[in-house]
Amino acid sequence: MAGRDRARGHDLAALRGLNTAVVLRALRQESPQTVGRLTGSTGLSRPTVEALVEELAARGWIAETTTPPAVRSPGRPARRFRFRAEAGHVVGVDIGLKKLVLLLARLDGAIVARHREEFPADLTGAERIELLRTRLRAFLADQRLGPHDVWSVGIGVPGMVDDTGRIRSVIVPDWTDLDLAARLRGELPCPVLVENDVNLATLAEHWQGAAALADDVACVLVGRRISCGVMIGGRLHRGRRGGAGELGILPQLGLNAAGDALGWDGAPLPGESETDALARAVRAEDPKALAVLDRYLAGVAPGIAALVLALDPELLVLSGALAPVGDPLGPLLAAHLSPLTLHVPRIAVSTLGREGVALGAVRRALDEVDSHLLDGAGPSRRS
Repeated sequence: MAGRDRARGHDLAALRGLNTAVVLRALRQESPQTVGRLTGSTGLSRPTVEALVEELAARGWIAETTTPPAVRSPGRPARRFRFRAEAGHVVGVDIGLKKLVLLLARLDGAIVARHREEFPADLTGAERIELLRTRLRAFLADQRLGPHDVWSVGIGVPGMVDDTGRIRSVIVPDWTDLDLAARLRGELPCPVLVENDVNLATLAEHWQGAAALADDVACVLVGRRISCGVMIGGRLHRGRRGGAGELGILPQLGLNAAGDALGWDGAPLPGESETDALARAVRAEDPKALAVLDRYLAGVAPGIAALVLALDPELLVLSGALAPVGDPLGPLLAAHLSPLTLHVPRIAVSTLGREGVALGAVRRALDEVDSHLLDGAGPSRRS
């Protein structure tokens, strides 16, 4: 009898958690809402919704709003509740060969703080980790936050990352076979999710960028380093071991050789990189800059054509260092792809700028929060 009571109690707790998730999800999708509207949209009884609303408010996940509705009804106004996006934060990180980008976001994805800096490419692996630790600590402190205010962190790194989060390819010195998340556990008590940078750029494009309305997408980081991300049916396709899209590893495709030939000797403006200066010259229709870009695209076209032939995507997104070229980049690449493929997919150039990878890391961190928040469990924490 006691065992049956325990089972019944477990079932009731699970049902309450499910109902909590339903109400919370409804408010995340649309806020504010009255109890009456939540009752209609969730299919739960009014007493159940009233109890859950009070519980969620006590936890600090929702709050009653005093903002008057757009349309006033006669009589006493109904209480309206909103999801508290400010209840927690996530951090998106892009740490590459020479740069670090940090983004702080609320639980609705709104970016509230950002940091970017360049660092020497010859830093050791240990020095890069220490740099990341130091900058994260200062970044949060600047916003009057501590590590326990962060619910999840996403980190984008160059190179292949397997399904355990280990970095498996030699791009960053000393980071091969590194469990970066484990190295940061003393600094961050929340989940830390490490992912290949172009995979995160692909997530960002599907979330807020050029691929928002496409589900079969190939995203290519174009610049000195070429890497590709793949989305099939609206889901990131990593492959069995995390290596999907790593075409730059195959030397016969000539992608890295093309990247090595990408150079521009025009005078940069203050703060401009070499590729930024090249992009500016291309936009100004400088003949020499156009010739450099044309040679580069001719070199990378066979590798991108192989990707297009293998996947047949509805959309090809160009991101990375050469994205500042803007709209002209698409037609220039299409001219080189046309003789090599059965057809040229629609090509879009990313407008997310230098924050694309970090923005994808924010999306990955939010997905991790959702997996706990929407089952009624709250943020995941390590003791």
